[in-house]
Amino acid sequence: MKIGFDNEKYVKLQSEHIRERIEQYDNKLYLEFGGKLFDDYHASRVLPGFKPDSKLHMLIQLKDQAEIVIVISAEDIEQNRVRGDHGITYDMDVLRLIDEFRAIGLYVGSVCITRFNHQPQAERFQEKLSSYGIPSYRHYSIPGYPNDVKKIVSDEGYGKNEYIRTNRPLVVVTAPGPGSGKLATCLSQLYHEYKHGVKAGYAKFETFPIWNLPLNHPVNLAYEAATADLNDVNMIDPFHLDAYGLTTVNYNRDVEIFPVVKAMLELIAGESPYKSPTDMGVNMAGYCISDDDVCREASKQEIICRYYKCLCERKRLGESKDDISKLELLLHKAGLSREDRKSAKEALAREEQTGHPATGIELPDGTVVTGKTGDLLGASAAALLNALKILAGIPHEIKLVSRENIEPIQRLKIDYLGSHNPRLHSDEILIALSATAAADKDSALALEQLPKLKGCEAHSTVLLSNADEGTFAKLGMRLTSEPKYEQEDLFYHKR
Repeated sequence: MKIGFDNEKYVKLQSEHIRERIEQYDNKLYLEFGGKLFDDYHASRVLPGFKPDSKLHMLIQLKDQAEIVIVISAEDIEQNRVRGDHGITYDMDVLRLIDEFRAIGLYVGSVCITRFNHQPQAERFQEKLSSYGIPSYRHYSIPGYPNDVKKIVSDEGYGKNEYIRTNRPLVVVTAPGPGSGKLATCLSQLYHEYKHGVKAGYAKFETFPIWNLPLNHPVNLAYEAATADLNDVNMIDPFHLDAYGLTTVNYNRDVEIFPVVKAMLELIAGESPYKSPTDMGVNMAGYCISDDDVCREASKQEIICRYYKCLCERKRLGESKDDISKLELLLHKAGLSREDRKSAKEALAREEQTGHPATGIELPDGTVVTGKTGDLLGASAAALLNALKILAGIPHEIKLVSRENIEPIQRLKIDYLGSHNPRLHSDEILIALSATAAADKDSALALEQLPKLKGCEAHSTVLLSNADEGTFAKLGMRLTSEPKYEQEDLFYHKR
């Protein structure tokens, strides 16, 4: 796949820049860490070459200086809030994060429970942490937060919070999800550090939007598409423009809260070291884009994919957490339509030509291969086989898995497993292919091509089963679908 981002340069630059920021203070920096630390697949999609675990590798460069404080809201614990990507509650995710950090040699100092008001489940969670030997601290809700700045920055506000004891120069403050209280935790710690005579600093690490790219650059528009459920809006940082005469990009929530943060920093430290929300950031990603055209194209595909995802959610569930109007506006801003997704264009053309559902796969060289629904295979299974043939240089007419090998599997599905659909799904044809690979060199060669599908774009003209979608995800392919079922009877999509 084409690379547009220098990951090695990013890890080096980012760690160096954070070290420089630490040295600006009394060797104590609280770094609010936004976005995903693990598995940042959005960044890897819009910045091809960015590795999903890049942020972790950056922290590993600083592991002798860094300790991690994980923040969780007591209200989220009490409400059993669940992470959509992992399907586990926030309190369980805190334990998962601790294990993940420790596994790569990063030091987790403590857990901070914010908005604490003696919620029973929060107290039980704190007892559990104690039994594991993990220090935890309580931070309380402050009446008038965030507008009553004088009360917040006083013994009646931050002063009531427990002081989190840390012993390393860099304190990375992260959380299971948004709204956990990372910023408030950082500022509360600054208040206590100054009380202890330590002139600590605060900074923010957020990958998107990228501050030194244009406002309507596709990478930044893709960030808006990814946060269509939060209604985040990219905007020119007016404070940075006023202070320095330079145009930079931030997003609405940081711009809106900046006057409050600046006022708090002035009350804590006597003056604010920052003149703009852009000043607070430490993100070096914009300096590591090695091929702007590649990143632009990848980001455009991300916007189209987010749009398709929203359409499909509405078809399946009757609603979507994302704002369809906003996604349509972003498509317009980027000058995009469905026609700009090559795999979709070719799949729809194949469907129109044959009268059957079709799937298109765009290979690394830009070639699009399609497959249609037949009596033996579903369209996605057919497209996968055709793609593997092309990648292996195997002529199209060669049958990698014969009808004689497929029909017994179909009988098993219908006669014994109660399936209504005899055609093989993507996972089933790959299993069949692997079974024939032991005795057939072409099948073995085709199977070896599977890693080359990682990062490929794919599109189905109908909504696929969970099995098919799961197979494409496991192969690392980015799949979109038209928002329609192959058959519109009420239970077809369950089969």
